[in-house]
Amino acid sequence: MSERAAPFYCPYCGEEKLEPLEGHGAWFCPDCARSFQLKFLGVGAAHETKESR
Repeated sequence: MSERAAPFYCPYCGEEKLEPLEGHGAWFCPDCARSFQLKFLGVGAAHETKESR
């Protein structure tokens, strides 16, 4: 199993000093005191619009 990639910056404040949280790929930003988790949705997924239905 490969190691997951780390985010480059906090999605809330933009700071780059992130700390990993135990389990489930969660991260903590000490600058804005927020925790977040990233979710991979897929590669090359088709974008469906009303016109294509």
